[in-house]
Amino acid sequence: MALVEFALVLPLLLILLFGMLDFGKAFNYWIDQTHLANEGARWAVVNRNPGSGSLQQYIQQQADTPELRNGGTSSVPTPLSVCISFPNGTAEVGDPVHVSTSVTYNWLPFLGSRVGIAQTTITGSSTMRLEARPTVYGSGCS
Repeated sequence: MALVEFALVLPLLLILLFGMLDFGKAFNYWIDQTHLANEGARWAVVNRNPGSGSLQQYIQQQADTPELRNGGTSSVPTPLSVCISFPNGTAEVGDPVHVSTSVTYNWLPFLGSRVGIAQTTITGSSTMRLEARPTVYGSGCS
């Protein structure tokens, strides 16, 4: 009798366990993206690009996991997108610069499509004031 009860409860316990793990992973990605946006905004306000490509590409490659950097998995099908913009339309000292990061996250990919659990866009953003005119990077997304 106990074995039958365990067999009935085990699928629910596994879904709860994997759901908690998946939520923790998504929460970690949100924290990482917020950190990357802050780091990118700080590089942008002082007009620095420590990488060899665009500032957006450099920020993208600083992500903690290969899944965020490159995408291509069932949880994160596309790489992290990094966008830099100037909300006032100008890029003078004292004007704001806005850096945002986003990625599409599929919840419980092994089970989500079967039970109708959708995907979520996880975003992070930061806005700071320019301390120097931008000359080594430009606005746009990567």
